[in-house]
Amino acid sequence: MMAAVAMSFCFAACSDDNKENENNGGGGLPEGTADVTIQENNIDVTSANINTWTQYATAVANLLAKDASDLNEAWAVSYKGGEAYAQTFKTFGGEYQSASACVQQIVDGCIDIAGEVGTAKIGEPRDLWEAGKYTEAVYAVESWYSWHSIDDYSNNILSIRNAFNGTRDNQEAEHSLAAFTKAKDAALYASVKGKIDAAYSAIKGMAAPFRSHIGNPSVLVAQDACAALVNVLEKDLTAFISQHADDVELEAIVRTYVDQVVLPTYADLVSKTAALQQAIKALANQPSSATFKHAADLWIEAREPWETSEAFLFGPVADLGLDPNMDSWPLDVDAIKGVMESGKIEELIKWEGEYDEDSEDIEAVQNVRGFHTLEFLLFKDGKARTY
Repeated sequence: MMAAVAMSFCFAACSDDNKENENNGGGGLPEGTADVTIQENNIDVTSANINTWTQYATAVANLLAKDASDLNEAWAVSYKGGEAYAQTFKTFGGEYQSASACVQQIVDGCIDIAGEVGTAKIGEPRDLWEAGKYTEAVYAVESWYSWHSIDDYSNNILSIRNAFNGTRDNQEAEHSLAAFTKAKDAALYASVKGKIDAAYSAIKGMAAPFRSHIGNPSVLVAQDACAALVNVLEKDLTAFISQHADDVELEAIVRTYVDQVVLPTYADLVSKTAALQQAIKALANQPSSATFKHAADLWIEAREPWETSEAFLFGPVADLGLDPNMDSWPLDVDAIKGVMESGKIEELIKWEGEYDEDSEDIEAVQNVRGFHTLEFLLFKDGKARTY
């Protein structure tokens, strides 16, 4: 039996916190619909629970920093006791046995995240809203506690841009998919570039915050732009690669992609999660509205390299269970409350042994750690928590 820890949570029902936007024009609740009850977002930090609250945040931040470090090490140093995954991928020594297979994996990663943004991250809340399930729609919005959803989704599109360009600064590398496509099929190049830009702009153009404007027409515009991006990548760019299997040039594209996109992104993830870890320690040592604000700001900074890595969720990040470790969504808020009440925080948010994606025990642990658990602990109503 779990030992109860004295905590002072507020579980009273509360209406959605952005009612001024939740009408037909704002795309939130239709006129006359009963208020949405968002009880999870009404849990406050108090003097009675602050020690447990910050203890939990510290444990999650420590694991997040470790996961980022493990991911970076697997790509850059050694993977499963062998050579770095970066080297294996660049020399076709693993499951991808040719340059064209590696390049197709790069494109497949872009297809996957473009589809996920349009049909899952944006589409699932929209579907729930249209079905009249307004509370469930809000719960389904990733990063709704921080109101950071639109930045997350647009950074996912930047992960596609970076993979295509072979850089992270919106320039085009000499040996990149962009340059290769431009040289052989200028119309396709323009189409891919245009649809990446259109998806990014449409997401940025969504009414904000998304959790308060799920029914807004701008949401459908963003979904359509993501679908168009998937279509050009899945049909046109995939066919183009198959028709132009120039191994010498494709090998150079793979090397550039790994060295100028993947490795720097993961290195940034390490440094920014480490900075977040230190900010959480400072919060635990001296809880205040100021230290909550600093930690929340660094959470936002650490999200950027993670979200711009989502076009390459293959290899170690998938095989080692690091993606769900770091970014499980939606949250199991009842389980998070249970962890805080248990007095066994460290024990309940760790798992050991080989990763098994079918393990319900591992999944349960992953649901109470990672970026979004920290988001819940650091943010309320789109702002840093106060104390």
